[in-house]
Amino acid sequence: MSATILDGKALAARRRAALAERVAGLGFRPGLRVVRVGEDPASGVYVRNKDRAAKEAGFDSATLQLPEGTTEAELLALVRRLNDDPAVDGILVQLPLPAHIRTDAVLDAVDPGKDVDGFHPVNQGALALGRPGLVPCTPRGVMLLLEEAKVSLSGARAVVVGRSTIVGKPVAALLLAANATVTVAHSRTRDLASECRRAEIIVAAVGRAGLVRGDWVANEATVIDVGINRGADGRLVGDVAFGEVVDHAGAITPVPGGVGPMTIACLLENTVQAALGRRGA
Repeated sequence: MSATILDGKALAARRRAALAERVAGLGFRPGLRVVRVGEDPASGVYVRNKDRAAKEAGFDSATLQLPEGTTEAELLALVRRLNDDPAVDGILVQLPLPAHIRTDAVLDAVDPGKDVDGFHPVNQGALALGRPGLVPCTPRGVMLLLEEAKVSLSGARAVVVGRSTIVGKPVAALLLAANATVTVAHSRTRDLASECRRAEIIVAAVGRAGLVRGDWVANEATVIDVGINRGADGRLVGDVAFGEVVDHAGAITPVPGGVGPMTIACLLENTVQAALGRRGA
């Protein structure tokens, strides 16, 4: 029997609609600024989707497009101006940055209260310690999809494949906070297939197309595919071999249409959280 398909696109649309109603009653428009350096094609599509979703939700939103040759000093100066701008509630620096710019230096320069991507060390530390803060958008979207699927997390065996600070580590922290028993695996894990077979929940976020195969997945496991890769035919594919896994899993997210739309919805929710926090709410 095929798995239930977890429709992130539909869930994200419902959350964005609810957020638009909330924004309409705030008495102000949350200010979001996306900073993009260069012309990376994949991030271009993502930024356009963010812009459209933010404007539909009633935000004061704009993308600041900088040339590929922008220096690190110039980018840091822009971030400082946005930090000081009272009209700006949320700042997002689109990754990847050009190789001549240190990503950590730029992310560290963002005001933690405006860090709607949740990448600043203050927000990452708050998450690790179980304290309030701005949670990275994709991990938060993963948790909302598990909630929507009514997956019981307390005591469940979860395997997170991937250890990035953007997805792997924060989603592991969120699963731990929900009382799951969490294993963080990665490309150097011995016998990765066996680790996955023991899991009731698999979050694949390693950036390798089709890594998780059908025989790696226990019957009725829930599989969240965070990967976005280009297949041999140019189409978007995930880290999970969907055609194989769908016959084993109890529930699975598609790519596209799974985690991706939830990331944008959570970005908008984080921006409202930041805006209210700045106003003492």
